Amino acid sequence: MRLVRKALNWYARLAPSRGKVSPPYEHVVQIGDPTLRKVSEDVPLDKLSSQEVQQVIKKLQFVLSKYGSVGMSAPQIGINLRIFAIQYTSKQLDATPSKAIKSTGMSTIPFTVFINPKLKVLDYQKLVHQEGCESVQGYSAEVARFKEIEITAHNEKGEIISTKFKNWPARIVQHEIDHLNGKLFTDIMDRKTLICSCWEEVNLSKGKVVIPFYPD
Repeated sequence: MRLVRKALNWYARLAPSRGKVSPPYEHVVQIGDPTLRKVSEDVPLDKLSSQEVQQVIKKLQFVLSKYGSVGMSAPQIGINLRIFAIQYTSKQLDATPSKAIKSTGMSTIPFTVFINPKLKVLDYQKLVHQEGCESVQGYSAEVARFKEIEITAHNEKGEIISTKFKNWPARIVQHEIDHLNGKLFTDIMDRKTLICSCWEEVNLSKGKVVIPFYPD
């Protein structure tokens, strides 16, 4: 307990102020935040174009781009609404090792918003790959996900969309829907494969490594 408190006090000193900040945030909340463990509520259809909902979507797009992420859910920015967004740019794809692209089926994905999504499994075969999360910063593990799915949802304009995803894009979508249901990848991971993503750097720097929770 003393070590935990020491770590909390150390991180507290990094914060420039202790004032209250209200969601939707411009940062990603971390495991332990109660928002991540609540089942999110459907967005009322007559509220799809409301300022509140559109603000959440704008913040999701901002945080996605700021963190260079591939998916982001409303709970991750402090809002328990059933909204998530995905994106994978050509720039991100170019920076991805060809081996990873080949093994996971990575491809570019335009910025796409899903409101009140419904998931249908099209291929029950499960693929296992290493998976991380911006809300569990610094750690990853092997996670099994369905190979192919179909998502039906409303987009940011209130239009109904239905999209099929296979392989890696399907993994992203399943990960984000888990967030809407109050789940994290740590709930379904192969526990023996959990690693600190920077374990080598920890050794090389003699332990002098700090995991950032917001990009520079």
